Amino acid sequence: MRIHLVDGTFELFRGYYGARSRTGPTGQEVGGTRSLIRSMLALLNDDVTHIGIAFDTVIESFRNQLFDGYKTGDGIEAELHSQFELVERATRALGLVTWSMIDFEADDALATFATRAAANNSVEQVIICSPDKDLCQVVAGDRVISWDRIRDIQRNEPAVIAKFGVTPATIPDYLALVGDSADGIPGLAGWGAKSSATVLAEYQKIENIPDDPKEWTVKVRGAARLGTVLAENREAAMLYKQLATLRLDVPLTESIDDLAWHGANRSAFAAICEELADPSMLDRVPRFQPS
Repeated sequence: MRIHLVDGTFELFRGYYGARSRTGPTGQEVGGTRSLIRSMLALLNDDVTHIGIAFDTVIESFRNQLFDGYKTGDGIEAELHSQFELVERATRALGLVTWSMIDFEADDALATFATRAAANNSVEQVIICSPDKDLCQVVAGDRVISWDRIRDIQRNEPAVIAKFGVTPATIPDYLALVGDSADGIPGLAGWGAKSSATVLAEYQKIENIPDDPKEWTVKVRGAARLGTVLAENREAAMLYKQLATLRLDVPLTESIDDLAWHGANRSAFAAICEELADPSMLDRVPRFQPS
């Protein structure tokens, strides 16, 4: 079997900013949720058998306690934020295993289950449906891959190395040095994608990079300056690495078999379709749960 794991928060944001604005019967903005559900129906009509979707029920997580600059919910538009509860009800009505993250993040849930599923011999492949760079750290050979559905780009382990210049296991170190603006990780001054990849390809981990660039066994432009920045900010770099490292211990209770999709709940999903002002979506559901 193949397991599909979906970044629900990304799908909701993509739908909200990329689809037409829509309002439901109560006047609530529902465009993002409507777009996400249509996206999930497209997946389910493509012979997907096992699927789970994770959401950042609240944007803040344990990482905000580690670093004040980490991403928060500040600035999220009210019309988008108002769909957080709606979209989770909608995916549950569609019959999807839905993980609501509060202390952890959606990416932590996806990473946890991907690792768990990959260790099961009955699983042929795990497909993480997200373009997020940080989820590339979970990619393993051809067994766990990432899939950017917008661009239809799938990345296995060799593709991750080709894209970033480092192995999946080194992605947290790479993001710590380069930074990740989407998550509020600033990175280190001067450490760009090329220099970071070159040094990390040699040393794999930040901890292994010598403070003195004269000891480096790889040539990098501006090595003296980069070495000084790293030496003076090593503690910060290790914190950024911790922020970028996905947790694999999220307490998810579902088994692999639980992710088998048995169809939508007809009555619950019909109510959602009315709430989304799109009753025609009911006709697109390939299967309903037995009454």
